[in-house]
Amino acid sequence: MTGKLYGVGLGPGDPNLMTVAAVKAIAGADVVAYHSARHGRSIARSIAAEHLREDQIEERLMYPLTVETTDHPGGYRGALDDFYEEAAARLAAHLDAGRTVAVLAEGDPLFYGSYQHMHKRLAHRYDTTVIPGVTSVSAAAARLGEPLCEAEEVLTIVPGTLPEDELTARLAGTDSAVVMKLGRTFPTVRRALERAGRLEDARYVERAFMAGERTGRLDAIDPDSVPYFSVAVLPSRIDAQPPVRERGEVVVVGTGPAGAPWLTPESRGALVNADVLVGYTTYLDRVPVLRAGQIRHGSDNKVESERAEFALDLALRGRRVAVVSGGDPGVFAMATAVLEVASEERYADVPVRVLPGVTAANAAAAAAGAPLGHDYATISLSDRLKPWEVISQRLRAAAEADLVLAIYNPGSKSRTHQVAAARELLLELRSPDTPVVVARDVGGPEQSVRIVTLKTLDPTEVDMRTLLLVGSSQTRVTERGDGRTIAWTPRRYG
Repeated sequence: MTGKLYGVGLGPGDPNLMTVAAVKAIAGADVVAYHSARHGRSIARSIAAEHLREDQIEERLMYPLTVETTDHPGGYRGALDDFYEEAAARLAAHLDAGRTVAVLAEGDPLFYGSYQHMHKRLAHRYDTTVIPGVTSVSAAAARLGEPLCEAEEVLTIVPGTLPEDELTARLAGTDSAVVMKLGRTFPTVRRALERAGRLEDARYVERAFMAGERTGRLDAIDPDSVPYFSVAVLPSRIDAQPPVRERGEVVVVGTGPAGAPWLTPESRGALVNADVLVGYTTYLDRVPVLRAGQIRHGSDNKVESERAEFALDLALRGRRVAVVSGGDPGVFAMATAVLEVASEERYADVPVRVLPGVTAANAAAAAAGAPLGHDYATISLSDRLKPWEVISQRLRAAAEADLVLAIYNPGSKSRTHQVAAARELLLELRSPDTPVVVARDVGGPEQSVRIVTLKTLDPTEVDMRTLLLVGSSQTRVTERGDGRTIAWTPRRYG
């Protein structure tokens, strides 16, 4: 008969926060194992000390290194893997002898804990029970006395050891967050929080439920005083009042062609951080509910200047405003409208940023293959803001240059002749067999992507939700083995 393995969660540090199950497992074990650094001291053992017996065997699993370099041929990871294998073998010897082994773990055994490395090597070979413990995340929230997340809020837990750009993206795009493993990473985490626009929300918790506990605003913490046993917390913002600012800002956000799945982390972060969302109602409806208390102002698609002025006026009053645009805001969208109004003297001091999004042309091209693989021109067929004569001249020039064409705004209920007129013009200059991608509602529930030829293009099947990609003389159409038909334009010409 082999022994039984226990992974015992001890909670955040206060022995009173150990579970009854944890105490029973420790008291009944023949062997108690715990990890330590080379100094030999173990926080896990100190938490469980009052429950240890003199007749128990203690296995101190001492790490060969922590943060220093090593000459191990496998590097840092190789040295640790060898240590875990050796430690698991020591515990396996006790289990094979029929002894019950309790491996102590601070917090929860399977949450950023050392026990998990023993678990992966032993649990499939021996009868194993994992006893959960209170995590440092729950302990930190309890000590702050603030809700961590509510309702539909998303909680993100990240290690501070991630690269700064990755930290920034993840912190910008979430509601609540906890950053583990501070210590030497604190300056990087602080910069990431500042870049993500979340520094003013961030809280700091050090040694929760342990001696030397400290809490406070993260931006007030001296970086040189931060130990490893500390976390950064972005608590729930439901019911939180927006800070009073002398002047706000306007961020023009590109949501991509179809909403949430196409949002970049940076754009999601701007939407999460905004006090007010402003935009064309159809595009606002694509934005997921990001934060309780946000105000949304939807309007018609034909009042772009008024929408921009409204957003800038809100920023003058200290509000952080996100102007929502479909696709990329700089491509036939809201960025120009906002910047044009912002150029007026009264708005000269209002910060305005433009965040890119996935363009409709790029989304349609990806769905069809790679028709934009070489030089291409982007042209709108809408003659609401420019005369048709200009549009036809540009179509002709691009066609004569043998460019692939990405055609936006091909038609609407009030504009029905443009596609037919463009088709006839292009047939004068392009082969009737030129591939044309007809992409409708890309990324949406009614997505349809077809490849036809210029001569078979039916203008009556094209509406405002459709984008056309007209190939060059080099564009090819290929039938794939999976049944798909794809279009692609070689990078080499001629």
